[in-house]
Amino acid sequence: MTSGHDPQQPEQGIGTRLRAAREAAGLSVSEVGQQLRMPIRVVQSLEAEDWGRLGAPVFVLGQLRSYARLLKLSPDLVTQLPGLANVELTELTPRSYTPKMQVVAEQAARRAVYIVLTLTILIPVWFATRSQQDPVARQSATLDGPSVQSERIDPAAPPTPPVRAAFTPIPARPTPPALSLRFEDDSWVEIRDPEGNVIESGLLGTGQRRDYAAGAVGRMTLGNANTVRVEYQGQVQDLTPYSRSNVARFTVSSDGSLTAPGAVAR
Repeated sequence: MTSGHDPQQPEQGIGTRLRAAREAAGLSVSEVGQQLRMPIRVVQSLEAEDWGRLGAPVFVLGQLRSYARLLKLSPDLVTQLPGLANVELTELTPRSYTPKMQVVAEQAARRAVYIVLTLTILIPVWFATRSQQDPVARQSATLDGPSVQSERIDPAAPPTPPVRAAFTPIPARPTPPALSLRFEDDSWVEIRDPEGNVIESGLLGTGQRRDYAAGAVGRMTLGNANTVRVEYQGQVQDLTPYSRSNVARFTVSSDGSLTAPGAVAR
């Protein structure tokens, strides 16, 4: 008689499988917590399938996938969980947000460049045209010196071609982003604007990047936070003060700097 189980109908829950795989690998709960940068209670809750202690389902899925990957189990096992089966990881479409004042400033700069270039072309042409249309010779005299003969333009002479000014277009300099995110591994994110509207929510994969102008973001939540590189004006930010159970939560000031949740953004 052959023993076994149908892989389409797993007999053990994901928590039991994680615990069995951990014990088979010779790892303790504390060692798993250190490698995943998770508190011991989070590891225990995952093995006990106590999802209520772990926050939003999307972050529970992220923690389970990280645990399964550490133990070399298939991360797809988490899709078989009845309590989390209805959670869908949203495919994100990159969106850009430009503050209204920045749009007005950029439009004004483009108009100024257009005016300067136009004047650069028209002024030499105006002077050249004026000199051709003036039939009267310019006379000058010096004291105690020979007189200077008047010069007249010969009507039969071909007209002098207008002077064209050579110029090089000035390229518009792109405004560098105030806040940038780099994802070294899968991360579950929720990003809101200053009015509380959701900009993006769901899974961002390895190698993806997000850039935001100053004033575009009001609040962020990052799952698997230790794999997300956050830069403010090109400087890497330490997420430790805002992280708990490898989930970082922080608000973003109007200039793009990070502040603790509940702090008043300047």
